Amino acid sequence: MPYTRLLLISLLLITPFMAAAEDAPPVTTLLGAGVWSRPAYDGADTSHTVPIPVVRYYGQPWFARTTFGMLEGGARAELLSGFTLGAQLAYEGGRDSTESAFLASHNFSTIAPSLSVGVHAELEKNIGPMPIIALLRYRQDIDGDRGAQTDLRLTAGIYGGARLNAGLFAQTTWANANAAQYYYGISPPQAAASGLAVFNAQSGALFNAEGLLWSFDLDPKWMLLGSFEIRQVRGDALNSPLLQTSSSHYASLGIAYQF
Repeated sequence: MPYTRLLLISLLLITPFMAAAEDAPPVTTLLGAGVWSRPAYDGADTSHTVPIPVVRYYGQPWFARTTFGMLEGGARAELLSGFTLGAQLAYEGGRDSTESAFLASHNFSTIAPSLSVGVHAELEKNIGPMPIIALLRYRQDIDGDRGAQTDLRLTAGIYGGARLNAGLFAQTTWANANAAQYYYGISPPQAAASGLAVFNAQSGALFNAEGLLWSFDLDPKWMLLGSFEIRQVRGDALNSPLLQTSSSHYASLGIAYQF
């Protein structure tokens, strides 16, 4: 069964239970920093470790967070119990050619980081003691040439102890034709400079991801938190000459103050 179909079926199955489930408890605010080990780009065979912020703030109506796979912030409103609609501005990572010997040797230019604007819908409930969060998020890069992406993400808490908490998540992301071409396509000028074949990437599935999230309270105010993620390139990107491996690994470790 295709991954996206399985994820959609999972969302449909849990929705009736969510309607009768208890509301999720309020979350605390987090502020901290950490390190992130990630590939030079999805599909690269080299990894790098970079510093990252750790943020989780939910106000009325403003929010900022790094807890759903990216740094984003904006405004949101709870329309029904556990159901929220919002608009966000998000950080979109680029692609640094100096981090990849493959890109550097084939004369590919660095893609600078950018920003995206978009909207999202979020459903958060408890099924008994288990917190469940379903997120649907649309992101349009402010540079129109970089296109748009859509994320469907499901997170479930699997353990909640006195100090240790853990959860699992699954995400699938789609890209429109502009986004797929910008990151995985090869234009005729790029082909001439790199020696690789021209490649026109089409819209569709971009990647699937599965991972583990955890946090450990050091004391009432400080916590350690981290994640591990396996990301699989999908769709037309699998045929790109830029792809060196179809599977990438991400890991993070951070410390945050909670209040």
